[in-house]
Amino acid sequence: MLPQIIDAYRTCEFATLGKDGTPIAWPTSGIRTADGDFLLTTSLGYPQKAFNVRRDERVALLFSDPTASALDRPSQILVRGTATCAAQIHTEPTGDLGRFWSMILSRQPGSQRYLDWPVNRFIDFYFMRLLIKVTPTEVTVNELPEPAAPQDNGIIGSSVLSAYPTAVLAACDASGAPTLMRTTVTSTANGYQVAAPARFPDMTGPGSLLVHRHDDRLDNIHNAVVVGSLDDEGLLRPSRLIEPAGRLGGGPADLLRTMRNLRGTTNRYLDRRGLTRPAIPWPAYRMIRAAARSGRSTP
Repeated sequence: MLPQIIDAYRTCEFATLGKDGTPIAWPTSGIRTADGDFLLTTSLGYPQKAFNVRRDERVALLFSDPTASALDRPSQILVRGTATCAAQIHTEPTGDLGRFWSMILSRQPGSQRYLDWPVNRFIDFYFMRLLIKVTPTEVTVNELPEPAAPQDNGIIGSSVLSAYPTAVLAACDASGAPTLMRTTVTSTANGYQVAAPARFPDMTGPGSLLVHRHDDRLDNIHNAVVVGSLDDEGLLRPSRLIEPAGRLGGGPADLLRTMRNLRGTTNRYLDRRGLTRPAIPWPAYRMIRAAARSGRSTP
């Protein structure tokens, strides 16, 4: 039953460890492979997840946002394990990567416009992918929490977190490996009190809170992370807020700034490695788009 529930989720939260050991999660989409692993991808515009995996293989996946899944109050499913990310940049939509693109272009119709000229000239980095393979070592199932958004009391990140009924806590266990749980938090003068801290024993140290949203067509996306430190009573003291794709409720200016930043990151990734810009096989992607529009793509 768990594989069917996992497949129904449109997104999952993916936690990696930063240079300083801080666990940070971001929403992503992926597929299960025939060998029981998970295939995730990241574009050259967002390579940090790949850098983190190459430095420390310990990762965690959480399936906890049932938006558009057609699941009726499902469980949250935590998958912990190890990951690899090779240096090769993939642009050919074949094999498991072809299945991934079939899923994305079907479930996220808005992404189909990235294949139209002249948009594709400016967003070609979206189709330059690094592949992250996650091998599970542990699977845990928990209930989703009852919604309870924190108040906006002026501390770091509260104006964003208060717009969300739940958040995903990323923490480290006693060995330093990342773990995740969707939970609720309460704003205090000193930080965010995490509900049910007993589920996170011996997890003091660096931590973060992720909030994200998407609609039924994987559009109207917003992501934000509050980074801080956890004490032994489950209080996360925030130190900074990260909103990589623009402000909550941001407008066209935020979108344009984000696009410029992503192109710049892609250019630096290629330049620092002495790589030429990969060619994108547009006809192959347009064939997958045609199949998605006709309903013949992977559901």
